[in-house]
Amino acid sequence: MDNSLTKRAAVVDTLPTVFGYLGIARASGFSTITVILMSVIIYAGSAQFTTVSMLAAGSPIASIVFATFMVNSRMILMSTTVAPYFKKDSLGKGMLIGTLLTDESFALAMNKLNYTNGKMNFSWFNTKNIISYSTWVIATMIGALLGNFIEDPKKLGLDFANVAMFIGLLYLQVKSDKDLNKLLQVIVVLLTLVLTYISTIILPASLVIIAVTLIGCILGMVIKHVFF
Repeated sequence: MDNSLTKRAAVVDTLPTVFGYLGIARASGFSTITVILMSVIIYAGSAQFTTVSMLAAGSPIASIVFATFMVNSRMILMSTTVAPYFKKDSLGKGMLIGTLLTDESFALAMNKLNYTNGKMNFSWFNTKNIISYSTWVIATMIGALLGNFIEDPKKLGLDFANVAMFIGLLYLQVKSDKDLNKLLQVIVVLLTLVLTYISTIILPASLVIIAVTLIGCILGMVIKHVFF
């Protein structure tokens, strides 16, 4: 990763992350076209897993919509963080950026800022988003077509691909961020892990991510201003 914000740079920067999308999952009894359309329309891994589970359990549509909104509500915070970098761009471009924003693309963008002195542009961000979106849809198609031939993807380690990608992005973020104290970053990471563990015990799965995000941000800010 370097300080270039061209389309070519976006392709190079995004390629290492696309492998995280290639973990093959079984179609959970749904038709191939249904699974593919879910990725095309919903485009949110955690929300899709939630939707599939609730549909399989026969949950009401209203409950599924609400659960999906809660799981993806963290995107409000991410979009708010990204929005200031596109103030000079049109509303349409801003909506396109927000529509294709994911955890992975957000993490990659935040890491990129460490190399560009806090600069960002539409060309780089949109190219990265399109590559990620296309890869997700293609990976879903592969998973839907081949899932029936792979009884247990975990035996091949495919379930760990996405986790490994985020670990790599986290490492790069901590390593390249020159504005925040390294010890502070490590403390916040460990704090987040503890909060996640506790939240999975006491909260519904749909609330874990947003709760940990809000509490982690607040505690991180307090620790930064009090001790650093």
